[in-house]
Amino acid sequence: MKTKVFVDGQHGTTGLQIVEKLRVRAEIELLELSADDRRNVSARADRLNEADVAILCLPDDAAKAAVALVQSPTTRIIDASTAHRVTPGWVYGFPELHRGQRDALKAATRIANPGCFAIGAISLLHPVVAGGLLDAHAPVSILGLSGYSGGGKDLIAIHETTEDPEPLAMYGLGLDHKHVPEIMQYGGLKVRPLFQPNVGHFAQGMLVSIPFNVSALSSGVTPKQLHDCLAAHYAGETFVSVRPANDEGWLERGRYLRPDRLNGTNRLEIGVYWNDTVGQGQLIARLDNLGKGASGSCVQVLNLISGLPEERT
Repeated sequence: MKTKVFVDGQHGTTGLQIVEKLRVRAEIELLELSADDRRNVSARADRLNEADVAILCLPDDAAKAAVALVQSPTTRIIDASTAHRVTPGWVYGFPELHRGQRDALKAATRIANPGCFAIGAISLLHPVVAGGLLDAHAPVSILGLSGYSGGGKDLIAIHETTEDPEPLAMYGLGLDHKHVPEIMQYGGLKVRPLFQPNVGHFAQGMLVSIPFNVSALSSGVTPKQLHDCLAAHYAGETFVSVRPANDEGWLERGRYLRPDRLNGTNRLEIGVYWNDTVGQGQLIARLDNLGKGASGSCVQVLNLISGLPEERT
């Protein structure tokens, strides 16, 4: 039997990519609405309740309203918005988070898809905090760089239609970015991290970096132990991989790390770099903000909960 999937909000940036990925798959039946019915609440409710899996690609308030429309006990929801990421009863859609996460997802009816910056930060933090290599109360700084597609239609329009878009811009200077709560909850942090996001004049791609002083690590912990912890945690994973320590081969011309090398994939790569002389280092994640950071994660989880090959993204 085919898995019936309804993407509510299929004409947004993430929704378009999900539909594109699913439309060519014979084992998926896409439930869609005509242009006239997209704002018809009754028609949307019918599709939501008919679906085996409903994927919500909506603003937060609209996602909450969509969840309230679901009365069918068999409809499973994957919410790509921020609305439910730290809500009790919702399971976080990062299968590689820890050993039991896939089983939790398979049993779940309500799943919150990770944020793009968040999945990068959590992929770095969770293993080392859970492993006791970084104290949960340690002060943590996170630097993020994303392509402009992560900002939605308005920012895309600025970068693609105006004469003088910012080549690189810091934002979130109020230090209230919406991804911080999920980074804390699933990264295992007890102290709010300082997160500084940035957006560049390129469409897709993302880097997330967590710098550290070796003296701030748990007593006696070395940067190599951080690397080995991450490598062991993700050993055997299809979509998350850890590069060799201080890997110059990951860098352009041995010096520069591009954010866009994983575009169009559901992959996430991790690197650990450090300098013993100065006693400092950094953990780095690279991913496609619209892949593993959005549509790719949704499709991976859809496969997992539907009993389909997880690798079909």
